[in-house]
Amino acid sequence: MFKVIVLIARKAGLSREDFMRHYETVHVPLVRSLVPQLVEYRRNYLDPAEIVVMPGAATPDFDAVTEMWFRDRAGYEELTALNADPVKGALLAEDAALFLDAAMTRMFVVDEHGGAA
Repeated sequence: MFKVIVLIARKAGLSREDFMRHYETVHVPLVRSLVPQLVEYRRNYLDPAEIVVMPGAATPDFDAVTEMWFRDRAGYEELTALNADPVKGALLAEDAALFLDAAMTRMFVVDEHGGAA
């Protein structure tokens, strides 16, 4: 499997609840329809009341940690190629502009280890 982590911040002025609702009910179905290569797609929302920050560390500047699994790198590269697609890329960008701060989005390819205990 090929895994990607995305740190996502909500658009300024948007409540946590509205951010989560839009992500789950609009963006997730859109992504699933445009990216059939996704094997697994999980969203993890930070609970502001439960954030623990070690001394000297910065407070998180994101609202969700998204995990996406693909069968292989080719599937991931198809996702990244969507940005250049004038129709599909525009759909994703237009929707993203409604609920997230794109300038704060960070995506990482990760090498996952471990599993169920």
